[in-house]
Amino acid sequence: MLTGFSRAKEERLKTPDKNFYQKNCTIHFLFRHLFETIYRHFHDHYIFNACNFAFLPKTLFALDFQKDIEQAVEALHNGGLILYPTDTIWGIGCDATNAVAVQKIFALKKRSGTKGMIVLMTDEREVLKYTTQPDLRVFEFLKSVPRPTTVIYEGAIGLAHNLIGADGTAAIRLVKDRFCRHLIKRFRKPVVSTSANFSEKPSPKYFAEVSEEIKRAVDYVVRFRQDDDTIGKPSAIVKWNKDGVPAFIRT
Repeated sequence: MLTGFSRAKEERLKTPDKNFYQKNCTIHFLFRHLFETIYRHFHDHYIFNACNFAFLPKTLFALDFQKDIEQAVEALHNGGLILYPTDTIWGIGCDATNAVAVQKIFALKKRSGTKGMIVLMTDEREVLKYTTQPDLRVFEFLKSVPRPTTVIYEGAIGLAHNLIGADGTAAIRLVKDRFCRHLIKRFRKPVVSTSANFSEKPSPKYFAEVSEEIKRAVDYVVRFRQDDDTIGKPSAIVKWNKDGVPAFIRT
């Protein structure tokens, strides 16, 4: 036979304790927040070194990287040309808003001014700034493609006139590459990217294949990733049609 105390205790066990659940939810949130904070800290500041099986500060690896960024940005501000690694292959770059600098690239590559060049940007806001009323569906499309993809947008504005086609289009690629993103964000303007070769010659698959003549002709050669012999491949290129259907020009 249950006493009054026992019955009360049994009722409490049957009835959910709201405070108990609230406390557990709070603890769960705090642990999750702590884990996410630690993860972001390690992701942003450390690199896992498999040889030593240890996490090492990114600053150990970023010294040359940062020096390259500073030197490259200075060259860009001065209207010069840079040779740098991109998310695809090694490229020649300049300030995408400076027509004189763009013309230097055409002259160096011995390339006709009627052939366009690609402009690198870091995020959707920049595309909105340098094009008029782009179809926002293009951004969802870019999230779904597995490789770097250049899009030909209509209504280009604010770029050097010799980067904009006679039909008002411009070729723009949003980059995920860490070096390129740092470079563009530091420069605060879009940067031209065209393969580091002479017109009608093969594109270099890695730095060692870049012509010595091109290396001597630019104002700054980035040191970062010069020893990387990973074979690069040019980006895919699509023309974004008004009906929202991409037409692939280069796959």
